[in-house]
Amino acid sequence: MQMPKEEEWRAIAEEFEKEWDFPNCIGAIDGKHVTIRAPPCSGSMYHNYKGTFSIVLLAVVDANYCFRMVDVGAYGKGSDGGTLRASAFGKALQAGTLHIPADRSLPGAPELGEMPHVFVGDEAFPLQKHIMRPYPGNNLTRQKRLFNYRLSRARLVVECAFGILASRFHMYYRVMGQNPEHVEACVKATCILHNLLRSTEAKPPSSDEAVPLERGRRLGTNNSTKEVMQERERFMTYFNSAAGEVSWQNNVV
Repeated sequence: MQMPKEEEWRAIAEEFEKEWDFPNCIGAIDGKHVTIRAPPCSGSMYHNYKGTFSIVLLAVVDANYCFRMVDVGAYGKGSDGGTLRASAFGKALQAGTLHIPADRSLPGAPELGEMPHVFVGDEAFPLQKHIMRPYPGNNLTRQKRLFNYRLSRARLVVECAFGILASRFHMYYRVMGQNPEHVEACVKATCILHNLLRSTEAKPPSSDEAVPLERGRRLGTNNSTKEVMQERERFMTYFNSAAGEVSWQNNVV
């Protein structure tokens, strides 16, 4: 699966803005546990927080439910944030070699300044310059809850992509008895085949077709810099402004 170039990232961002009302978003990121039989002499390396044994599929998905980058094979015991740090994708993100487009202002809001292009993830991922996560906690202001809703709506595409993948390839619903290397190859193959099938479909699946798999979460830490937290504040301000709001959002939050 080839890494997108700068122009491809821009095209993905345009689709997220058009389909999911989240500008400057270049992908939704999440991890999925693929259940396996415990390998011999592996100890607790593959034992995950659900009490099963697994390897992790870490994926970046575009606005049309296609996998744009995947990292497969991490030990099940790790968190999504830890898997990200150890992955080739995470290392390239830190090194600045992903060809992410330069910062640009949000539509209709130049007063907020130049904003980075971001991947949207859930609370298991760290808040970074190019990774946007929700505000933590329950006692949030209406403005923060609205930001969390808009982010979660965009992030839903990766959950749906996992659901579509599992509905097409039923190996994800059972314990795989092969060794981890063979399971890794099977997972990579299904991701490629999923993209091929998506390219032949006329439209994205409806919400009834794309049902996210029910999964628990392992929370990540949120040791973020002041600058990155200010960027999230500016996204929040934008979604609560006339330039960034959508007509139905106040009926949801």
